[in-house]
Amino acid sequence: MLTNIRRLTQAIFLLIFLWLFLQTESRGANELGYPVKIFLEADPLIYITTVLSARQFYAPFLLAFIVLLMTVLLGRVFCGWICPLGTLHNMAGSLKKKRLSAKPYNLYHWKYILLIFLLISSAFTLQLSGLLDPLALLIRSFSLALYPLIQYATASVFDTVYAWHFPFITDLSEFVYGLLKKILLSFQQPFFNQAFFTGLVFFGILALNLLEKRFWCRYLCPLGALLGLCSRYAILNRSVSEGCDGCGVCRLACQGGAAPDLKEKWRKSECMACMNCDDLCPKNAVRFGFTRKPTGADLDLGKRRIIGSIFAGVIAVPLLRISPLKKAGASEPKLIRPPGSLDEKEFLKRCIKCGECMKVCITNGLQPALLEADLEGIWSPVLIPRIGYCEYRCTLCGQVCPTGAIRKLAVEEKAKVRIGLAMIDKGRCLPFAHATPCIVCEEVCPTPKKAIWFETLRVKNRAGQELILKQPHVDLELCIGCGICETKCPVLGQPAITVTSIGESRSKDNQLLLP
Repeated sequence: MLTNIRRLTQAIFLLIFLWLFLQTESRGANELGYPVKIFLEADPLIYITTVLSARQFYAPFLLAFIVLLMTVLLGRVFCGWICPLGTLHNMAGSLKKKRLSAKPYNLYHWKYILLIFLLISSAFTLQLSGLLDPLALLIRSFSLALYPLIQYATASVFDTVYAWHFPFITDLSEFVYGLLKKILLSFQQPFFNQAFFTGLVFFGILALNLLEKRFWCRYLCPLGALLGLCSRYAILNRSVSEGCDGCGVCRLACQGGAAPDLKEKWRKSECMACMNCDDLCPKNAVRFGFTRKPTGADLDLGKRRIIGSIFAGVIAVPLLRISPLKKAGASEPKLIRPPGSLDEKEFLKRCIKCGECMKVCITNGLQPALLEADLEGIWSPVLIPRIGYCEYRCTLCGQVCPTGAIRKLAVEEKAKVRIGLAMIDKGRCLPFAHATPCIVCEEVCPTPKKAIWFETLRVKNRAGQELILKQPHVDLELCIGCGICETKCPVLGQPAITVTSIGESRSKDNQLLLP
């Protein structure tokens, strides 16, 4: 009975997650109703590590506090009843055959080592929790890999059916495809760098369930480790009566690897309150109830492991920050952050690489960084104008950022924010290099007073004919670096006008001219 209720609860929260994920997308307006960031706002690990790295509290914090309070009272019910990634692990684990003789890997201490590493590195301003946090990992994997994959596969199937022109079937498929475009699919096919790598990591984590069910949750999840520590003195406890004959059914059914067959020596911090042992016990010897009496064996990680994880967390900070890209004036010029982003140091302290800002970018211009900001900034958002530009009146990325790494801007304020500066390559520009008329960059420039202006000149082509050409120039005061000129430049390959991060409003150092 309790198992069925848990499964229903898991299904409900997974559907809520998927619905919010689909809602985290522009539907033509510059406002989002219910973005999926609400799950990240309820993530205590994200909140704690961001507070430690940024060294200041930020709103909201109520949901994360509720999850912690719920864990202190009831144990790891979030892991067993709510977490959408945990539900997917259950589904993937159902493919593994049950073997009563199978023994767990007993690697549960690794997730606590990872937790200590993340907390210590965050205390020294290095924010890495988003790389391993289950909710950030799930949203990033869905945004950058799984959702684009589903959309591409769906469109390919319906395009194939349409190409065959089957009577009735083609008409029906077009109706269904139109319905899916309204409910499930985005307006245009998204493409992301590292989609294959991101998807490979995600499916690899799910495949670990074939080694052992909920392998990630048992041995690697740092959020589970944090909740496990908080559940040590939960008042919801498990007890075993004298009728237990040690059959081992509870050990096989336990989702968290809490060793329930060891009776009073079971690991309470690993219990996900799935209630499987209660439902499946043939002797009806297991009970869950509320009591203040502590139960279970103590959590012993060993001094060497704790000291080693602390040392690793400390040493990771200078190791990741001694790159020459950290020197003033040596940063990667193509590292163009979304409008509203904090100064790069503060941005990296808050960005959890969840991928929400990339998902909502209506031009697909925001892409996951690889090494543009070194390993510390992997999977953080960077604008690549050749793929897509920053829409002049769009502020969606700031609306979905859960930690404030990208500030929420009003449209009027956003129009004044400079994220970079366009520069013209005269060796490739058609009016400069080839005596060929072209005014595309000026036509698409969105600023009220055009940041692209023309110098009209009389030139001669190779045949000696005199032409009147408009040669473009960039106004350094008006250009906001939105990148639309680079996106629309008709010169293929390397465009004739490119945008770099030089001149960005968020930095006092990354400027072309002295004030």
